[in-house]
Amino acid sequence: MAADAKIIQAPYKTGVYVGEEIDQKGEKTLVKVRAVLKHPKQGDLHNPKQVDVPLFHERKALAEFEKVWVQTDMLRKYDEEPPDYKKSLKHAVEKEKDLLREKNDEWSQKALKTLETVENDYKL
Repeated sequence: MAADAKIIQAPYKTGVYVGEEIDQKGEKTLVKVRAVLKHPKQGDLHNPKQVDVPLFHERKALAEFEKVWVQTDMLRKYDEEPPDYKKSLKHAVEKEKDLLREKNDEWSQKALKTLETVENDYKL
């Protein structure tokens, strides 16, 4: 990582990431992902908390070093050293699974199963 790289916290869809600011155009900033703080939510975002939907989405976290455009006004300064990507991903998945386990409803159980499928794809 370059010594002058600006490290930021960036929400993207339903996940939150630590990233490196790469470029800026208009109201958007290009961010290179360094770590995962919050894993994206599973399911149909247009029909929250509903199980009987045409497609119950599987959402993976952005990959390490993946670049995405984010609204500049959504970025926050991140003062710490970015955590290791794989460790941060594992922690974010576990945290999301714990939140889903706390709830005892049909949607949370389906989201948990979907997240576990996604987790297997990560090969953590």
